[in-house]
Amino acid sequence: MRMQRSLAYYERAFQDRAREELARRELLRQRAAERARARRLARQRRRGKLNFVLLVLLLVATAIAVTVAMFQALALVVG
Repeated sequence: MRMQRSLAYYERAFQDRAREELARRELLRQRAAERARARRLARQRRRGKLNFVLLVLLLVATAIAVTVAMFQALALVVG
């Protein structure tokens, strides 16, 4: 009789531990997914900032090139 209770106790303890392990694995999976999402958002943010800076520099360079070309054309027409 005592042996049966002991086996039932160990079986219940095993099931409890299995449930705890399952919950722990699920929590670890969720944390890993959150970290991956945060890294992806940070990468997108950095890429967006870089693209914006490059766009501004390209617009400024274009404005300078157009201004220089206009003054040279004006110099040719006038001179």
